Amino acid sequence: MARRIALTHVRNVGIMAHIDAGKTTVSERLLFYSGKTHKVGEVHDGAATMDWMVQERERGITITSAATTLPWKEHEITLIDTPGHVDFTAEVERSLRVLDGAVALFCAVGGVQPQSEKVWKQSEKYGVPKIAFINKMDRTGADFFGVVKKIQDILGANAVPVVVPIGKEDQFKGIIDLLTMKAVTYPDDDQGQTCLETEIPPELRAKAKKWRANLVEKCAEQDDVLLEKFLNTGDLTESEMRGIIRKATIAHKVIPVYCGSAFKNKGVQRLLDGIVYFLPSPDDLPPVVSAGSAEDDAPSQRAPSDDEPMSAIAFKVMSDKHMGKLTYLRIYSGRLRTGDAVYNSTQQTDARIGRLMRMHANRQEGIEEAATGDIVAVVGLAKTHTGDTLCSPEKPILLEAIEFPTPVMSISVKPESRLDGEKALASLHRLAEEDPTFFVKLDPETKETIISGMGELHLEILVDRLLREFDVKVAVGRPEVAFRETATVTVEGQYKHVKQSGGRGQYAHVWLRLEPMETGTGFEFVSEVKGGRIPTEYIPSVEKGIIRCMDKGPFAGYPVVDVRVVVFDGSYHEVDSSDMAFQEAGRACFRELFLKAHPEITEPVMSLEVTTPEDFVGGITGTICQRRGRIEAMEPQGNYRIIRAMAPLSEMFGYSNVIRTISQGRAAYVMHFERYEAVPYSLAEELVKKRRELGKIH
Repeated sequence: MARRIALTHVRNVGIMAHIDAGKTTVSERLLFYSGKTHKVGEVHDGAATMDWMVQERERGITITSAATTLPWKEHEITLIDTPGHVDFTAEVERSLRVLDGAVALFCAVGGVQPQSEKVWKQSEKYGVPKIAFINKMDRTGADFFGVVKKIQDILGANAVPVVVPIGKEDQFKGIIDLLTMKAVTYPDDDQGQTCLETEIPPELRAKAKKWRANLVEKCAEQDDVLLEKFLNTGDLTESEMRGIIRKATIAHKVIPVYCGSAFKNKGVQRLLDGIVYFLPSPDDLPPVVSAGSAEDDAPSQRAPSDDEPMSAIAFKVMSDKHMGKLTYLRIYSGRLRTGDAVYNSTQQTDARIGRLMRMHANRQEGIEEAATGDIVAVVGLAKTHTGDTLCSPEKPILLEAIEFPTPVMSISVKPESRLDGEKALASLHRLAEEDPTFFVKLDPETKETIISGMGELHLEILVDRLLREFDVKVAVGRPEVAFRETATVTVEGQYKHVKQSGGRGQYAHVWLRLEPMETGTGFEFVSEVKGGRIPTEYIPSVEKGIIRCMDKGPFAGYPVVDVRVVVFDGSYHEVDSSDMAFQEAGRACFRELFLKAHPEITEPVMSLEVTTPEDFVGGITGTICQRRGRIEAMEPQGNYRIIRAMAPLSEMFGYSNVIRTISQGRAAYVMHFERYEAVPYSLAEELVKKRRELGKIH
């Protein structure tokens, strides 16, 4: 069966940005101008197509990444609108893993903000080529060239304007296209559907020539032949520039920059052109390489071609009221048809494709076949999880999985009625299947159900979804922070486990060395036992016992992290030694050593950025200091101040209400997890005392 559309004409693109940069508004305009929708959906009216969840429409924020497909200039663009709020960073992570290109959106007033930096780093990790769009050029304080400079300085990107604005703030009229050297304006009477191309007004010609020269120069730098032509003639043709910008964008050497005002319907069609002209098709990208082949033989790879064996990654799982479990797939090679048998190389299980669908936000369009480069949804993959590789059973391959951050906040939930108990647990597990940064566990001591996520808003939304989607009412306990404990000095010692009670006894003897490691490195177990002092089969038993002790640390009952344990000597008994004896020796020895290794409690520390009018700076800095925060920088932005600080998560609960009260609702803040730091000694003592009273330390 022939392809619907040539692979070179396919674009898989995501929109990524800081919260409130206008991602969903830009997405809605892209849908409207491409003819995919016949009415513009506005975020503030709760009518945005891409924000289809009830919670998204009520709050005016994006929570889940929505996918849709739209046509533009004989190309097919699959567009994913990702959330800006840091609590939903998993949605950005999984989208960037499967996209070929991205539109980095910046507010013309806010510029490069903390979450802009975070999503930029995420995109760099996955090697995603980008173009930039500076939105909200109609806002007071808009500064196109200032934002371009920030992209260059803060993000270290070679940002090159391919358009420049005509006017700014309430005088923003349109753009000058530096490739065609035409002025483009947008009449107000047809929602910006008509683009009027005219000659550049005399008063703007000098500015246009200056930035055209900059663009030509940047293009010439990328190609020796064009550089020679530029040096001889002083200019390049439009097609030459387009070709070299595309090549340089895909090679991560250039970031083409567009601008406009999506809300005022200006500049978005040129952005669509930029997506088609400069971002890669699946065909432009290198073959996907195995992360260690599914059959443990030499690593293999798949070229982006319909003729290759099928390979795909499941990047998202969703529960649908009518369809059941929906699994989103990105196909990297080959074809996929309804009814096909596939192999899940991550789980090492077989599966069958039930129904194939192309998605438009929360609406589906049934299809019979999908090919290389397609992003589709599948019904019938009950056992497939986020990050799993699906491939041809005859030619298996295992692709690199998606890494997700660890949750930093927990709350307890308790069903309001006994009848809701089982239903609540089943519903929570369904939500956990969808969201890899959401964990559910039962506390064996308190018998409470503990749910963990990325922040207050994340958990609040999940509890709200329990009620609305699954009709389960739960009472919520006070938020808990994911404290950890770690060692700070190297210690070594021995433990001999001997028990004799008639018949066969228990004997195990170990020497361990406990060493602190860098923050974020986790746990490492090393065996340096020589000469069979401890038989090889008992070494894993020692590790098991240590891990058992680490789950509830000896110091305060929190999980132990960032330590290396070396077993270097010991002894055994021919008859009395056993797996259980060495587990117990490992556990007891680790416990004793850890308490001698100057243990400390660590806590998640957040980077905080508050934007506030000048009048409230004093009050807000005071609240940050009261919460054990450290002010790191303060900079002006128009009539506002931006306060950058670091603060422990445990002190930041309910901060949104405090900041609203102080600033009369005019200040806003964003916060994201930065690292773990040691808790002050006095607070650590208090935590240990509380944990002892609660019976959490044994």
